[in-house]
Amino acid sequence: MISLELLRRYPFFAGLDEAELKAIAMIAEEVKVPAGTILFEEGQDADTFFLLLEGSVDLSFNSPLGGSAQVHIGEVNPGEPFAISALISPHTLKHTARAGTTIHAIKIAAPPLRAMCENDARVGYLMMRKVAEGAMERLHFTRIQLAAAQA
Repeated sequence: MISLELLRRYPFFAGLDEAELKAIAMIAEEVKVPAGTILFEEGQDADTFFLLLEGSVDLSFNSPLGGSAQVHIGEVNPGEPFAISALISPHTLKHTARAGTTIHAIKIAAPPLRAMCENDARVGYLMMRKVAEGAMERLHFTRIQLAAAQA
């Protein structure tokens, strides 16, 4: 369990009431991970949802051209969620995440978080709105990279 105060510090959890924050705090833990550690790999089941507190996380995916090449698709910065596939069906990770620096993050168990979202439409809406905002930001960054690569 983590402190409610920690959750309150981040806009990602804005709009959740005390009981909802407490329910999330009960299924969450703080983690510190050294630079270079692979947090998860593309294709794995998304059983954990993260919010980065400190450091940076590099995101990549397997090259569609085959082989073992990884294509860098972005970076997660403090205050941003990652492993958002944990809340989006079919709950399979779409990229690999590696700690770019030593990181400090909130790690939330996905199955009970998904249950909270399914059982309370307001919580589900708030969480999915924030996840969608994060996904749109990553899509925008990927488009910029694609345009730069074609220039």
